[in-house]
Amino acid sequence: MTFNCKEDIIQLTPLWQGERFDDGRPKVSENILKRMRNITFEEAWGPLWGQNYKYQYECDFKMVQPDKILVGRAVTAVMVPMRPDLHKTLLDYGHEKEDRKGFFNQWVIDTLVEDDVVVVDLFDKVFQGTYVGGNLSTAIAARTKRGGAVIWGGIRDLEQIVKIDAFQGFYKGVDPTGIGDVTMTGMNVPCRIGRAICLPGDVVLGTISGVIFIPPHLAENVLINAEKSHVRDIFGFERLAEKVYSTAQIDTAWTVPMWEDFISWNKNSKEAVDYQHLDWAKELEEAKKVAENNSQVRL
Repeated sequence: MTFNCKEDIIQLTPLWQGERFDDGRPKVSENILKRMRNITFEEAWGPLWGQNYKYQYECDFKMVQPDKILVGRAVTAVMVPMRPDLHKTLLDYGHEKEDRKGFFNQWVIDTLVEDDVVVVDLFDKVFQGTYVGGNLSTAIAARTKRGGAVIWGGIRDLEQIVKIDAFQGFYKGVDPTGIGDVTMTGMNVPCRIGRAICLPGDVVLGTISGVIFIPPHLAENVLINAEKSHVRDIFGFERLAEKVYSTAQIDTAWTVPMWEDFISWNKNSKEAVDYQHLDWAKELEEAKKVAENNSQVRL
């Protein structure tokens, strides 16, 4: 076997047609990652659910910094309970054949680059399941700049980690023990995080609501739909506060006058500056077709 096998990663992600890292991971653009930091959990969830990607999110986490959003590209790892013969075989292989240093978790962290997020299936292990502590969290922050970790397991040194501004972590629990009695069976392979599945190169979005793993070939589409939902909500909240429209009007299909009101607002409102790149011609045209059909029915 090979840890972090380029050919395997490419084989697992055939729908991605864009740039890749040297190890084969899909490299979603920095622009998409930057814009992704402005959307909410549900706004990203909706487009995925609508395309039958129903196992892309997990909410049962604790957060290192509740006020910080985590966005980045997934680097995955799968850990299993230690079986001595397997453990020795894989540890020796990494050290001798791939010249890796230290323990399994250090191998993964040593590969990280800017905007990466470590995503680890540690089978919900907290006692001796502490994937990172103060030192490794500092290393993650230094390597990824804005990244972090999603760990289906434990961490230690939380009082140190919360002081690392450039680190955000999602985890199951805290324990003072170091990591032990575990073996890594895969690096940058499909990874199960609770009820979710994550592949290498997925866009990770973590908020106070939970974590979503967005397939890279869907990232731009998910983002555009999420941005449209987000800016429509801003408009809707504003018009509801002004008592221009009722909740029923905002929550159902918009009429042509409502769309025209929104499009005008979107061009001129300071609140919509970050979303003025979006095209609403399709939505307006669909509203006009509905209005025309309704008019014909009445006749």
